Amino acid sequence: MLVLVAVALAGFIARHVRGTAAVPAGVPAPPLELSDTEGRVVSLAALRGKVVAINFWASWCGPCRQEIPDLAELYAAHRGQCFELLGVAEESGGHDEVVAAARKLGVTYPVLIDRDQKAEEAFRVPGYPRTYLIDVDGRVRTVIRGSVDRAELERVLAPLLAEAPAACPRA
Repeated sequence: MLVLVAVALAGFIARHVRGTAAVPAGVPAPPLELSDTEGRVVSLAALRGKVVAINFWASWCGPCRQEIPDLAELYAAHRGQCFELLGVAEESGGHDEVVAAARKLGVTYPVLIDRDQKAEEAFRVPGYPRTYLIDVDGRVRTVIRGSVDRAELERVLAPLLAEAPAACPRA
């Protein structure tokens, strides 16, 4: 029994501790193209010209569940203002489980499903939650490790939105 627990723990650690740090601020954001819960493909490249927050989360993650109401409020306050918020569901089951979890948790922003963890690997996400703020030129400007509240997000988002063009492209 103890051996099984050790093997499971080693697998978990191997998935979450990658030996390389998360994608740092100041570099171009890795490509991201995933389907949302409605089956539409969402591409970070198509959102170029907008400020984008990408929040990696998992349904079983306590800090992730804690920050979702603040993320939903932020999304409601800035939607249509050259801003997009994407929640990337990781390790949260299949499509139906992700949809149910998002609904139960009150997620109001688009949820993308990273079935094979390609986005998680590209952004080198070492743990959840992790939020990346991408500027209008597609560069990672801020990386927030752990749970974040609306006040902190507003603080780091404000200068990025100030840099955004008056007329934003529509995805």
